[in-house]
Formats: sequence, C-alpha cells, structure tokens
Amino acid sequence: MSANKIQHKVNHVALVVDCSGSMRPHESQLIRVVDEFVAGLKAESDSLGHETRISLYSFDHKVENLVWDMDVKHLPSMRGLYRVNNGATALIEASLKSLDDLGHIWEEYGEHSFLQIVVTDGEENASGGDRRHDGDMTILGPWLDKITAKMGALPGHWTSAILVPNSLAKRTAQNYGFPAGNIAIWDADSQKGVEEAIGTVRAAATSFLRGREQGVRGTKNLFAVGQDISLDEVRANLEPIPANKYRLLKVDQEVEIRPFVNSHPGVTYERGSCYYQLGARAQVQLNKEVIVVEKDTDRAYTGDAARTLLFGTGIQGTVSVKAGNNPKLEVYVQSRSVNRKLKPKTRLLIML
Repeated sequence: MSANKIQHKVNHVALVVDCSGSMRPHESQLIRVVDEFVAGLKAESDSLGHETRISLYSFDHKVENLVWDMDVKHLPSMRGLYRVNNGATALIEASLKSLDDLGHIWEEYGEHSFLQIVVTDGEENASGGDRRHDGDMTILGPWLDKITAKMGALPGHWTSAILVPNSLAKRTAQNYGFPAGNIAIWDADSQKGVEEAIGTVRAAATSFLRGREQGVRGTKNLFAVGQDISLDEVRANLEPIPANKYRLLKVDQEVEIRPFVNSHPGVTYERGSCYYQLGARAQVQLNKEVIVVEKDTDRAYTGDAARTLLFGTGIQGTVSVKAGNNPKLEVYVQSRSVNRKLKPKTRLLIML
C-alpha cells in the first residue's frame, strides 16, 4: 500500500430485531423509530465523512435477513419489511447468524469496523428450530457453547451489543458473552419503551461513530456517554459557565438530594437547579439540561449543544446511559426530583 493512500473508514452496522408475537404491540412504532435510527446514522456518517453500511435482521423462531450491507443513504423504510409473527424467540441463532454473515465481508481495503445491536423483549426459547415453551433448556447446551465461543473470539474491531427487557435477561446475555457494558435494559411493557430503546441505540451508534474519529474501532462499553468527546470539542462547542454561578459539592455517602443541599451553608434546594454526576446507568430524559466539567480545573460548560455532543442529533424521549471513562471530563445531568438518591464518591453541581 502506498504511503499516501487514504484509509477511509467503513462501518458495518447490523440491527437484529425480535419479531416474535410479544412484539406485536410495538410493531408500527418500531418501524418508525428504526427509520429514525437509520436517518441518524446517515447524518452522523455524513458529518464525519464515513461510509456506513447497514444490515437488518428480524427473528422469531426463524431468522430472516431483510437488508444486507446497504449504504445507509439508500436504505428504504422498514415499512413493508418488518412484520411481527406469532413465533418464539431464536435469540442465539439470530445473534450468531448476523455475526457469521458479517464475517464474509472483505476487509482488504479501507479501515473497517463492525457493530451488531440485538433488540429483544424476551428470552431464548427457539434456536435450532426447537421451541422450549415449557422452560426445559437442557438441550440449549450446544447453542450456548456456539455463542460463547463466537463472542469470545470476536476481533478487537468488532462490537456486539444487546437490549434486553429485565435484569434476569441481562445476566443471561452476559452468560452468552455480551460484555456487561454493551447490555442495556429497556421497558418492553410501556408505550414509550420502543422509542426509548431505539433512542438508546441511536445514542450508542453516534458514540461509536465518533469514537472511530479517536482511533477506537471496537468497544466493550457501548452504552456509555462522554468517553468519546475531547476537551477541545467541549471548549469549541459549549458555553463556559461563570465560576461564581455554580458550586460543586462532594457526596460521601448515599443521601437524598434535597436534605443534602440544604445541609450546606449558603445554598438552598431549588427544583431544577441541581445536576447529579452521571455514573452508573440512569434513564435520562432529553429535555434535561447537561453540564460538562473539566476534572483538572472544575470549569463547567453547557448549552443546547451539550445534549447533541453527548447523545447525537434527533433523539427523542429517554435514553438509558452511564458515564464512560473519560480522564479529563465529567458529565452532569439536571435533576428535578426532590428525593433523588445521590451516589457516594460523586459530586453534585448546583447552579446559584
């Protein structure tokens, strides 16, 4: 390869969506929000100058490829492609097939990265054509061996992630080999659940594409925010807050937000004036303001661009996020709750 040859970045994204009978209440909404997810991929890819290609799969007891490695600029609507059926849930088989299919892509030219995201509202009960509605999982062994071996052997420029409906399903996904930081829980029983789930996926995909600009080709901490932004980006895009307009308070033990604030001289709790430090996973409504703080200087920055910088463009509703590991920056999210529990070894920012 010549020294001046451009290694353009190529992203291969596979979205693998459950279409078993329990997804029926979400069918029309899922089509809309997946279309929005694809539009977000296109916008982010255009702004970064990447080539992004997408594959779509649906699965019940059978796995079907709906779109194969198509440029996101040309992808049609999911309408007419995605249909909910009455089948069971071949979760492992769908996860494996999409990974195996992507493995056939030629990578000789360009700098390629692969991102698989699986969305399910249930547990495995149908891989290999067998339906285990009675709870008998004894013959799952070979399939469990297959997926753990596949996940354990994924190259560093491959990222595999999953959205699951509850903590039990999260532990099961970890047993399959999905990294803990690449598993998020969504509310499969609420009307807004699908929209929030795809919002979470869209924010994660945005973070993934931006991470590519920093030289990151794969991650085991996909559903985190702030890890992929630099101090230069913050200073260039956000507005500094005057030092006399806010205070940072150290939290030593778990405590409710209102009595904690009122215990400090010179400040009184006012709804909307407090920002908790994002650490462990939290549900963040996108109408909440966000502040980014430099660790070394405690300088704070905010503005409408803060949400876009962290979550990407066009996301509505709620996203499920946790803080990524950024050595230079901390993320703070506005709280309007009078009884939010503050976590120890974090800080609280108060606007004065």
